[in-house]
Amino acid sequence: MQADKQTATLSSDELRRYNRHLTLPEFGREGQEALKNASVLLVGAGGLGSPAAMYLAAAGVGHIGLVDFDHVEASNLQRQILYGTSDVGRPKLDAAEERLNDLNPHVEVTRHAVRLSSENALDIVDQYDVVADGTDNFPTRYLVNDACVLTGTPNVYASIFRFEGQVSVFATEDGPCYRCLYEEPPPPGLVPSCAEGGVLGVLPGLVGTLQATEVIKLLTGIGEPLIGRLLMIDALSMNFRTLRVRKNPDCVICSDNPTQTELIDYEAFCGIPDANESTDDDMAVPETTVHELKQARDSGTAPFVLDVRKPHEAEIASMDADQLIPVDELPDRLSELNADAETPLVVHCRSGARSERATKFLRQKGYNASNLKGGILAWSKEIDDSVPTY
Repeated sequence: MQADKQTATLSSDELRRYNRHLTLPEFGREGQEALKNASVLLVGAGGLGSPAAMYLAAAGVGHIGLVDFDHVEASNLQRQILYGTSDVGRPKLDAAEERLNDLNPHVEVTRHAVRLSSENALDIVDQYDVVADGTDNFPTRYLVNDACVLTGTPNVYASIFRFEGQVSVFATEDGPCYRCLYEEPPPPGLVPSCAEGGVLGVLPGLVGTLQATEVIKLLTGIGEPLIGRLLMIDALSMNFRTLRVRKNPDCVICSDNPTQTELIDYEAFCGIPDANESTDDDMAVPETTVHELKQARDSGTAPFVLDVRKPHEAEIASMDADQLIPVDELPDRLSELNADAETPLVVHCRSGARSERATKFLRQKGYNASNLKGGILAWSKEIDDSVPTY
């Protein structure tokens, strides 16, 4: 955690700006100055990072760090309120810093335009008092957790999916860590991403604001933070419930006798193959590029194209597949496939991950199948930009 530093006091402008905080007896000038002298790292400047960053900046957190390396896309604007239409195509951190500086010029914003990794996480996390984890993938969640435990930095965790969210506080001195709750990640592909499963646009606003609230409570010492508790939110029923989370005395990283004392390869830990290494399974899945498919179609030798997305996804964007069978239904509906084993078959989904699974299955069943590299996203980007992305 960040070393001791010189304490700064509030300026006359800040006294006016934070008047509603200062009149709270439980908060007062002491709480506001605690925020001014605090630093928070937000991992991810997307759906959760947007409201969290804005409310933390508005509240007067003196130093906010942002980790992100993406550019703003039109599909972000449904929920990522840090950005506007004019920001599409810009690096997220450029747009985020500009917006936060306009919201509160008293806040220092540090940009970390990198992919958080085992090589840089400890150095970055150790610069801050609290981390707010708004990531959307398991390798980074475990990485953030372990980096927080190893540096002694509290981790305010949040996650969202479709209509549901979770919030908790991990990696405090006496509380549990993320691994105490989820000792091991789910198998790759079992849990769909938000891009595949969707997310209600207001949900990250709700959950990200709760995340910011927990950060402020930790920094000011007010209230009862969600240490040892997991808040679960169902936006459809508007139901909030809290589960107790106990510290695991045998946790590999936060127990008194940890078996892991350094950061590891989190992609491997989560069962994600190394893209630079070829395996027998990788070599068994041939790929077709979108340009190759376009050329075949133009020449009148088009292969049979199978879409393995959900029906509602096909309603959003289509590349005129010959048939749609969702990947999870394919084993039970294989007899419905309108292509024989000898027919050249190209399988596609949104980005290529689900279709890779389907292609492996089909080839095991004797079909002449290949995976469309990059899926419908690549088709839209490289062949037909009239096809919407989502």
